[in-house]
Amino acid sequence: MKKYLGLATLTTVAALVVTACGGGSTASTDSSATIDPAANADKSITLWLAGGDTPDELRTYLTDTFKDQTGATLKIEEQGWGDLVTKMTTALPDPNNTPDVVEMGNTQSPTFTNIGAFADISDMYEELGGAKLIPSFVEAGAVDGKNYTLPYYAGSRYMFQRADVWEEAGVETPTTLEEFNTAVKTITEENPRDIKNFSGFFLGGQDWRNSVSWIFANNGDLAKKEGDTWVSTLSDPDTLKGLAQIQDLYRNASKAPSDAKDATPWLYINDTDQILDDEGEATGKTSLAAATIMAPGWAHWSIGDLVKQDGKDVREWNDEKFSAFVLPGNDGNPAPVLAGGSNIGISAQSQNPDLAKELMRIIFSAEYQNLLGENGLGPANADYNAALGDDQFAQAAVASASNSKLTPAAPGWAAVESSMILEEFFGKIRDADDLKALAEEYDAKIDPLLNLK
Repeated sequence: MKKYLGLATLTTVAALVVTACGGGSTASTDSSATIDPAANADKSITLWLAGGDTPDELRTYLTDTFKDQTGATLKIEEQGWGDLVTKMTTALPDPNNTPDVVEMGNTQSPTFTNIGAFADISDMYEELGGAKLIPSFVEAGAVDGKNYTLPYYAGSRYMFQRADVWEEAGVETPTTLEEFNTAVKTITEENPRDIKNFSGFFLGGQDWRNSVSWIFANNGDLAKKEGDTWVSTLSDPDTLKGLAQIQDLYRNASKAPSDAKDATPWLYINDTDQILDDEGEATGKTSLAAATIMAPGWAHWSIGDLVKQDGKDVREWNDEKFSAFVLPGNDGNPAPVLAGGSNIGISAQSQNPDLAKELMRIIFSAEYQNLLGENGLGPANADYNAALGDDQFAQAAVASASNSKLTPAAPGWAAVESSMILEEFFGKIRDADDLKALAEEYDAKIDPLLNLK
């Protein structure tokens, strides 16, 4: 079961981080300094990677290259997404237990940068890619014009469809958001295979990360800064336009559970699949229940026919069954989507900041950036986007990323996410009789969280 840090705990630990870390630290970044591998033979640093998105091939590259270039040992520890914030708030202030380099979700970066948990790496910005780095991710890791975290990788969200079911329902791929909304409602109504609880578009009742695209497409947002204060904008007129469309989809296109979030929607677009727990054990089975899902681009590895490869069960994409396309906006251009992906930074309490910076140089090198792209992860540096390839997934990823957005860069955004208040709000949209009143109620709940430091 995933665990989430409570608001009181987050606030208390954040205060401790401020005390321990101050405003962040700045260490020498003279890239011309000579590294003596022999002198580092007994040294090691720790890299925290979030979840399993970084493949084993890339992890091996990092440990081997780091050893070759510095003589020191790189220890990689994987942290689960569900309790990452908890572990960061506990470990980062502690010089004896802090990881040296940390991957975190791009939406988690503003809170930790604002409380001084990461070292100031502004003097590495140009060396590591400068203006070629994903601008919105750079912004999420910056405070008062200084850089504390930078992009690690990006994962654009786009649509995956059962092309065969769409054809059976007589519906064509849409070119505008209105056409998309109409199409998935039509497929739900037609239900050409007469499947029980069938969704033209599987959209979980608490899935705000995908739903927010409809808010963005109508020029709405989750929050904005007024002067020096962040305020929630769920009841803004433009946001309400998007919320009304989301409610329509919940009621007329999606039969997804009211408590479903954005995890593993591909289970319902495959002919059959298995539900796995956090330990990878099967806890249930699914069958085809949706004509369309929205997911990060790497999800295509989990979509397709089930085949055996080297004795293992894998998914093999089938062009006769499946297709991918970018969610269109109101103007026919790609709709703004919430950019998935991570930032990465050096702990302000690292005892080996120079070695940590050498690891950053390896991560932002051409070799590693190309490896990211070759493994379906959007490179931090736009110069290496070609490594993603030119298939339909790469084309959709690049097009979707061209108009992507991040969550608000409010200092308390991690508190908003860890409180699960957005899941609670979106879970009430389907049955709300007065969307504006519901939005105003949750604006009042979110406002105090946004400005926490």
